[in-house]
Amino acid sequence: MNIYVPTKLATNPPVILALHPCGGTGPAYQKQTKYTSLADTSGFIVIFPSANHDNNCWDVASTKTLTHNGGGDSNGLANMINYTISTYKADPKKIFVTGTSSGGMMTNVMCATYPDMFAAGSGYSGVAAGCLAGSPGSSPQTATPTCADGKINKSPAEWTSVVKAMYPGFNGTYPRIQVWHGTSDTFVNYPNLAEEIKEWTGVFGISYVKNVTNTPQSGYTQMVYGDGNMFTAYSAAGVGHTVPVHEAVDLKWFGI
Repeated sequence: MNIYVPTKLATNPPVILALHPCGGTGPAYQKQTKYTSLADTSGFIVIFPSANHDNNCWDVASTKTLTHNGGGDSNGLANMINYTISTYKADPKKIFVTGTSSGGMMTNVMCATYPDMFAAGSGYSGVAAGCLAGSPGSSPQTATPTCADGKINKSPAEWTSVVKAMYPGFNGTYPRIQVWHGTSDTFVNYPNLAEEIKEWTGVFGISYVKNVTNTPQSGYTQMVYGDGNMFTAYSAAGVGHTVPVHEAVDLKWFGI
């Protein structure tokens, strides 16, 4: 487990679980993002784990990983969080998850399988939790292409049922979630953003309210749902795979 603990650690610090894309590693994602320098300033902990199977992709397809305490990748990541809370006296109410591509997919899965663990998530260029369910693998080389191609289409009610089935005994509030996707993404196709939107707006029981253009930067559109506090989506015009990580926006969403 690759974990970054700043020298000036906050009392009962927040924890961010930061998940790399396929083919990546935790240490590489640490270098690619700005979370560690921000941790130095704000005193939070960042876990940069590594997937070591299926072309270094997170398992977002098997029944094990799509089940609370099912013994799959999601369970292993949850164990890392529990270890970190125990070892560093982290605040269990300030646990967050983010990731890119495969890591963005797993961000959605973690929020669905461990909703009582995370306060919020931010997923980049991923797919809805459960989109790859039943696929023989989760990497471009092993996965059924239907999901990444944007051809898995469900209603909000159907997606909600998918999420609820991952943790049937849970009756609490799901983590606050924001998702990002580029309109020119032809690797994890752009229609997957619409499925993520349907999934989480279905879970939260909220509807579209408005677009905020050129937010957080030129060419990006923020799509606001409900009061904007539980779920929001960002569409990045002309951006391919993947949307660059917006660490400052993530931290604001997390409340760090």
